[in-house]
This record gives sequence, structure tokens and C-alpha cells, in this order.
Amino acid sequence: MMRLFELLAMGGSPAGTEQDPRAGILNMVFMVVMVIVMFYFLLLRPQQKQRKDQEELLKNVKTGDKVLLNSGIFGIISNVKDKSLMVKIADNVKIEVLKSAVGSVVQKSAELEAAVSSQK
Repeated sequence: MMRLFELLAMGGSPAGTEQDPRAGILNMVFMVVMVIVMFYFLLLRPQQKQRKDQEELLKNVKTGDKVLLNSGIFGIISNVKDKSLMVKIADNVKIEVLKSAVGSVVQKSAELEAAVSSQK
């Protein structure tokens, strides 16, 4: 088994057999195609899916959602604009941030209202 692996790794053929040069080129093309396919499924596809999920998240944020910003600040959205959000981070403290600064939605506005009403 180890001998076979060594022969494949070195690209040599077993003693006494001649290999067609076209087979070597075909083998190399096959390996390049396999590397490209692996690159796509391991790197590009997950990155595209993550970007699509982030765009969907930003499109669906609305007033009252509790969000976690990329800077680590929690806040509640008080106003949604085209490219930015007004986020309330404390009593009487609102900041304006770009939509792209939102890392995740911690609680949707309906869940937040239910949690506040259950505490009363």
C-alpha cells in the first residue's frame, strides 16, 4: 500500500510499464478541476451564504428589535433609515450607526414586548 502511494505521489509508473503522456496531462487536469471544486465548496459557497444571510437580516430589521452591533454594544432600534439606524443604547442616549454595523438581532420587537410585559 505504501509503495503504491509513493508511486502515485512521485508520478512514476511501475517498472516495466509505459504510460501514455496524454494520460498524465488528463490526470493533471482532473486534479486541477478537483482543487477548484473543493475551493468553491469550502471557501466561496459558505462566504456567499453568509453574505446573503447578513443582507436578509439587515433588510428585515425594524424599530423595536434588540440588536448586537459589531462593536459589542447592545441596543434597541428606535428608527430605521435607508443606510443607517438610530439605536438606543441607554436612557436618553441614541447613536446613529450604519446598517452594516449590526452583527445580529438578539430579540425581535414582538419577543421584546412580550418579555417586558411578563416582567410587569
